[in-house]
This record gives sequence, C-alpha cells and structure tokens, in this order.
Amino acid sequence: MSKFFNNIINGDSLKLLKEIPSKSFDLVFADPPYNMQIGEKLKRPDESKVNGVSDKWDQFDSFEHYDNFSKEWLTECKRILKDNGSIWVIGSYHNIFRLGYHLQNLNFWILNDVIWRKNNPMPNFRGTRFTNAHETLIWASKNKKSKYTFNYQSLKCLNDDLQMRSDWMLPICNGKERLKKKGKKIHSTQKPEALLHRIILASTNKGDIVFDPFIGTGTSAVVAKKLGRKYFGIEKNKSYFISAQERINKTRIIEDNYLDTIQNSKLKPRIPFGSLIEMGLLKPGTILFDPKQKFNAKIMVDGSIKHKNSEGSIHKVAASIMGTESCNGWTYWHYNLNGSIIPIDQLRQRLIPKTYL
Repeated sequence: MSKFFNNIINGDSLKLLKEIPSKSFDLVFADPPYNMQIGEKLKRPDESKVNGVSDKWDQFDSFEHYDNFSKEWLTECKRILKDNGSIWVIGSYHNIFRLGYHLQNLNFWILNDVIWRKNNPMPNFRGTRFTNAHETLIWASKNKKSKYTFNYQSLKCLNDDLQMRSDWMLPICNGKERLKKKGKKIHSTQKPEALLHRIILASTNKGDIVFDPFIGTGTSAVVAKKLGRKYFGIEKNKSYFISAQERINKTRIIEDNYLDTIQNSKLKPRIPFGSLIEMGLLKPGTILFDPKQKFNAKIMVDGSIKHKNSEGSIHKVAASIMGTESCNGWTYWHYNLNGSIIPIDQLRQRLIPKTYL
C-alpha cells in the first residue's frame, strides 16, 4: 500500500487503476483528455501557427470511444475513493457535459460546478466564435450521504472574509511556472498551481491523500506536497512523467507550523447565549455594548436582551440596531470586565470542549 503514497507511476491509468486497493484516497483530482476534436491547423491572422492541443493522447476515434474511456476511469476512481471522499473533474465545452452525465450515472453526488475564468485567455483568432475564456470544474462527493470535507472558513478567509463563489478568476499557467524545454512548452495543458491550491485547500485536510489519474507534469502532486497532503499519480507519457518527478523532488513542504487551517464553525458544538447565564458567566441585568459603545442592551433572566423597544436574542437585537437582516451577536456584543471591554465570544470559548479548540 505504501507505493500509493507520495509516489507517481509511469503507466496506463486504465490498467494501473485496477491495482489500487478500494477506498484508498480522500480526494481525486482528474484533468483527463478533453477530446477537443481539432481538425485543421490553427493559424493567427499573420499566418503564424497557434500551439493548440493537438497531442495524440487527446484524440479519440468517436464520442463512443471517449465515453467508454471516461466511464472506465471514473468507475475505478469511485471504487478507490473513500466513502467520505470527493472528486474534482476539469474540462471544457468539448467534454465536461459528457463527464457530468457519466458522474451522475455512476451515482456520484454533484456538489458544485465551478467556472475557472481565465484573466489571460487565448483569443479567438478567426473571429467566428466567442473567446473561450473559461474551463469548468465539477465537484462531486462519492455519494449523496458522503460526509465530504469542505473547509468553508478557510475559503472565506482566502477570499477576504467573503463566501467563496463558484466563479474563480485565475490566470493560466505561464511565466516561470510553465515548464519548457528548448523554449517550447513541455505540456500543452499544464494547470496553474493557484487552481490546485484552492481545490486541495477546499476539500482536504492536512495528511489526507490526493490522487490524480492523469498527473501530467505533476501540478496536483506539487501542491499536495506543499500543503502537507500525501499524493499519488499516474502518467502515461514518459516525458511528462520525468518532468513531474523532477518537479516534485524539488518541491518543499510548507513549514508544519503554517499548515493549520481555520476549523469550520459548523463542526463546533453550538453554545446558546443562555448557557452563559445558566453557568453564571454573565448575570441578568448586565449591560452589553456594541464595539464602539454607542448602543447598549440589558441581559434578561431567560437569555434575551433588551435595547429600548427592541428585545430578543443577541443576534436579533444586534441586527435591529444595525438595520440588517442578520448579525452575529457573539462578535457584536461586549461587556465590561474590570474596566476593559471584552467580546462575549470570549466567554463562549470557555464552554467549548478543548477537543474543538
């Protein structure tokens, strides 16, 4: 089993997948061939050649051939995924709808489709279509009942305290990150590390195992290693495999002290405000203040609070004062402790079991 941890193998995924024990991985990230069906060579207006995806590994005889290929690797990926694991699949309009169809037929449970909007896409040189400026990712759990990982608070932090949306503006892979040999790209569809950073951070925890059946030049393994996750990948192309191996060997894990992420508040036990009254941490009649001490409210014996003509929970009264639909009363209200204004949330922390802190 150890050969499937922190390792990549040069070989055919359709064959090697069958050798992997069931329920081995926490996350599968798959960047399969897109079957882009490119016919004639693309040229710019100045007649120079466009380096599109014309590799043999992206070419299939028919849609039926591509469908059979997709069903085979998706079926195996489901088998080797842990019960509470999830899968991310990326594609373009050429293949993503077919992949979504197969995912649902295999009883994966689709959680989101995410648009990766490229802020520097290749233009449409012929002017016959819209510029193709995005790719689509499908995120799915193994089944409807899976208790999949979603680090909501970490993603919110990553996005300046705003909920992370399903449209991601990220650049394509270029500059020093783009692997080249003699001035030419080693891989035509190398994905940016920023994209994998967000995916792995969102749906795994430190020590989890990430699997990539089409690892290419190793982006998923490189990011997994940096973030303190284990990785395993398969790559059929020998040149890609060698580049991936060299790249992974040069990668250094981020210092362990900096790999911790914010725990989802939904995972913590719910502590009602009234518990503070029952436990004697706050007494009825105590005056609460907003952060700037412009407004105040008194605590009632039942855990409600009163501010002028407004009464109710700490959240409801705070929202009424602010004129909003909702407000987190735990962070809004403060109390006076020996001359210092302290957030009531500090009192709540005392009641949360140490295992959650």
